[in-house]
Amino acid sequence: MDRKAAIMVRLSGLLFWFDESLQMSLQRAGFDPLSRTQSMFLLCLASGLNKPSDIAAQLGVSRQAISHIINYLSDRGLIELTVDPEDARARIVAYTDDAQELRVAAHTVATELNKLLKRRIGADAFESLRSGLAGEWGETAVIELPPRQSRKRAKKA
Repeated sequence: MDRKAAIMVRLSGLLFWFDESLQMSLQRAGFDPLSRTQSMFLLCLASGLNKPSDIAAQLGVSRQAISHIINYLSDRGLIELTVDPEDARARIVAYTDDAQELRVAAHTVATELNKLLKRRIGADAFESLRSGLAGEWGETAVIELPPRQSRKRAKKA
């Protein structure tokens, strides 16, 4: 497999770089640590997603997992769950007033990380990356493979 075929591995590594840089910066400023999924949840919220089902879809996790994250972050006083004004059956998530300092700090760090990445890889590469990742990738793809060859298990003597 050539190096270009490993784009999924590279994207995962970049996600880890970004999140670890964010987490370390926030911890150095005195904020309590979060798990990667909790951090990504809060970034989704900061980017405008506020329905638990939308955040679950964006992160590729179950609604049950999102429910656990909401409970944990709510218990920490970072978010609150309220009734959606457009649909009384639905709920929306928002930062609490107490979490505004964290929200602003995380936004500042994310902005600075984008600037740093742009300097490191160059403006053209940065804009190409941003453009490519912003494009619609479509529904989940299923690649047809030839049927597996059945293997007979060797009997133990």
